[in-house]
Amino acid sequence: MHIDSYSFGSIQIDGRDYSRDVILLGDEVKGPWWREAGGHVYAVEDFNEVLAAAPEVVVLGTGYFGRVKVLDETLTALAEAGSEIVVERTGAAVGAFNRFADEGRDVAAALHLTC
Repeated sequence: MHIDSYSFGSIQIDGRDYSRDVILLGDEVKGPWWREAGGHVYAVEDFNEVLAAAPEVVVLGTGYFGRVKVLDETLTALAEAGSEIVVERTGAAVGAFNRFADEGRDVAAALHLTC
């Protein structure tokens, strides 16, 4: 899977456009992604599928301006599942995801597309 482009509120993945938050897991794009905690928070319950898959790397895109808060419990749960965690603003997260994917690593991403 490859992220072709990202701009505020829009992302293109393998030639397909999305305008709502997405999770990239395995060879699947899950979207629109609705977070259980709502608002600008990444809570553990938002990552049940990711935790079950336990990818080698999980990239968390916190929005264009980085406004999404990643709860400590979420980071702990992902780490306990054995995943390396990268938290970046979504623009940088896209670059990280593509780099890990190009390296052949098992990488998942949760990407907030707006603020």
